[in-house]
Amino acid sequence: MAQTTDQQPSRASNDAMSDIIVTAQKRDENIQTVPISIQALSTRKLDQLNISNFNEYTQLLPSVAFQTSQPGVTTVYMRGVASGGDGNHSGSLPSVGSYLDEQPVTTIGGTLDIHIYDVARIESLSGPQGTLYGASSEAGTIRIITNKPDTSGFYGRVDGELNTVHKGGVGGKLEGMINTPFSDRVALRVVGFYQKDAGYIDNVPGTRTFCGTPTYDEKGNVDGCIKDGISVNNSALVKKDYNDTETWGGRAALKVDLDNNWTITPTVLYQEQRSHGSYGFDPQVGDLEVQHFYPEYRRDRFIQGALTIEGKLGNWDLTYAGAYLDRRDTQSTDYTDYAEAYDQMYQSVGGLANYFNYQDASGKTIDPRQRVIGTDHFKKMSQEFRVASPSTERFRLVAGAFYQRQSNVIHQDYQIPGLGPQVSVNGWPGTLWLTQQYRVDKDYAMFGEASFDILPKLTVTAGGRAFIYDNSLVGFFGFGRNPGADESGIPYTASPYNGAGSSGTGVAGCFLTNGQTLGQMVNGDSPQYPAPFAPVTVAGGPCTNLANLSGGQLIPKRTQGQGVTYKFNLTWKPSDQLMLYATWSRGFRPGGINRRGDVRDYAPDYLTNYEVGWKSTLMGGMFRFNGAIYQQNWDTFQFSFLGQNSFTIIENGPSARIRGVEMDATLNTGPLTVTAAGAYTDAKTLNDLCATLVCTGEEGNLLAPSGTRLPITPQFKINGTARYTVPLGSAKGYIQGLIAHQSSASSDIRTIPAGELGRLRAYTTANLAVGAELTNYNIEVFVQNLWDERGEISRFEECGSCGQRPYIVPIQPRTIGIRVGAKF
Repeated sequence: MAQTTDQQPSRASNDAMSDIIVTAQKRDENIQTVPISIQALSTRKLDQLNISNFNEYTQLLPSVAFQTSQPGVTTVYMRGVASGGDGNHSGSLPSVGSYLDEQPVTTIGGTLDIHIYDVARIESLSGPQGTLYGASSEAGTIRIITNKPDTSGFYGRVDGELNTVHKGGVGGKLEGMINTPFSDRVALRVVGFYQKDAGYIDNVPGTRTFCGTPTYDEKGNVDGCIKDGISVNNSALVKKDYNDTETWGGRAALKVDLDNNWTITPTVLYQEQRSHGSYGFDPQVGDLEVQHFYPEYRRDRFIQGALTIEGKLGNWDLTYAGAYLDRRDTQSTDYTDYAEAYDQMYQSVGGLANYFNYQDASGKTIDPRQRVIGTDHFKKMSQEFRVASPSTERFRLVAGAFYQRQSNVIHQDYQIPGLGPQVSVNGWPGTLWLTQQYRVDKDYAMFGEASFDILPKLTVTAGGRAFIYDNSLVGFFGFGRNPGADESGIPYTASPYNGAGSSGTGVAGCFLTNGQTLGQMVNGDSPQYPAPFAPVTVAGGPCTNLANLSGGQLIPKRTQGQGVTYKFNLTWKPSDQLMLYATWSRGFRPGGINRRGDVRDYAPDYLTNYEVGWKSTLMGGMFRFNGAIYQQNWDTFQFSFLGQNSFTIIENGPSARIRGVEMDATLNTGPLTVTAAGAYTDAKTLNDLCATLVCTGEEGNLLAPSGTRLPITPQFKINGTARYTVPLGSAKGYIQGLIAHQSSASSDIRTIPAGELGRLRAYTTANLAVGAELTNYNIEVFVQNLWDERGEISRFEECGSCGQRPYIVPIQPRTIGIRVGAKF
């Protein structure tokens, strides 16, 4: 399944069994000599399988699973290390690292969905990579390695595609690359792309009616309601093929050979993605249908500038890799399901209209539906310097230092149009709830990995990484506080306090200049005239309720830690065709801060890996067969979930044990190339998962019993490809097929929410392509998802109590298209 780099267009078309050079261990090595469970997809393999995004290439990586709700919002997992619920801007750091060339591009808000074109290879490294890759590589690392500028000559390519989606619209893409040498020491490589993904989910007509007239018991107390209140419809937003995405951008790299030993390569990547509608459908409404009531869209733009300097000092290799990433996204989400769920939940007390205070400036009850406007502004700076001794020596060393700082300005605005200013967040009329926070995550590390050939065919490797993490969070979250006065004449005592009637959260918890909070001064039977609010720490917030008070100053809440991860490996090569290895390795994920003051910080979690593997090249090089068997112990893992009032909470849960097998094979008989890859993952909790730190045995305290399977990752995942090439005069014709299967998986680790959401069902899908390649041209007709399988990528609900409407994110329905390309 692993393939070689095919950088220049003149390379032979069938390179399936050529040497595969990877850089997983921070130096160039043949993949068959690297004692890591690693799979690689080359330029040619990516082109052959028409792969352009994350969802498509992870289908070929059996150890990889992921959750997504829409393009650009993806959390990736490897080897079953998944507790679910990650990817929230206030959640845990990822457990899988993502790299573009030498630079990490892992962000809290999800994996960057980098458009795949003119990519040398994608490397998937399974298991903890905590020595060479650090904190966010606890379970594995995915590396996208781009083709570099080439001084050997001028060449380029252009490719186009037109496709149509079953029950959907028409899409396509246009991509191009030019490599231009300016001299024998300087070259520029430029890539550009545009892609339109057609929609296939329809927003169909629907209505929602909320409680109006309350009903009363014999004592005159409200005991229910009549559904005769506000009724709304979505006629203004009804649309076929509601979800579509446009992606465009480019990449440029300049390579400058200063002399025979030193090279500098500055690069820049820009990508923008605009999505509309919902990528999850509501099975209660119909296949590929939803009923949504507010506009939905997402705009995601990122730019990264990077610099790599490579050189030699004597016979040692030196590398500097630095990058700066700036990512901004804006999103609008329909939150009608929240109003529907809570209206039903509070029906016994009159529903939302009678229990809450959703009213306009005149006190009149208004439409309770919400819309969420969210923005994130991520910034990430990373620096790495490392040295590597000669790879031909008996003793080999890679060592270096690493630093990164990533930040996020978080804005979440839960709007109810027409909500009166007295019951809105202060300074934000129409906003029921506001999150305005600033998060910073910093990592420092020194690392090293040394190998020694005990015997010509026996090598021992030991590595370690000493790390420090320093994470902080500051700002505001919550409801507003009515600034009016009751009969006492003291401000902020009038009722209703806010739209939710909450007296203790949001602005009530904000710090004042005297060190107290507003609630401490104005709540209760003897309110006091409040001091002024302390200075706002995050622009746009009404005040600050998420901070620590120190010396009269508000400082961010902070968590810090340090430690060491290790790796030990023994490799034996009984022959040139066979390698056996055994590895003990450990990875970690930093701890962090819960934004709720009454919820404790969460601690780091650690993953310990015990692995044996093999790599073999048989039948005179025609057949490759690689595999690994492992057990992983995941200690007190972090898990995120939507708690009370749909508030994200991160806890350290129980420990888990993960056992698995992963294998891949390639057979090349000349005109026929067959690949297969598969994984078996048995991931279970070792202890009860409870709602409290110590299980109490009370009803509702047990969330998942010991032995519960970890969610998201299927127990079995397997794929296979076959490509047969036949001469057609001066051209080469081919037929190609891909089939992929994965078993079912739980959608949540907690048993009750998992039951509400339903399991991710097993599915099998296939792709088929027929085409021809000439020297400089190619044409292909293809079908993806041949039998229109409704494979399930994710299941989710809009809020923590919205179990009445689970959504399913499917794979793209059957897509038929034509591709053409030219090289020059």
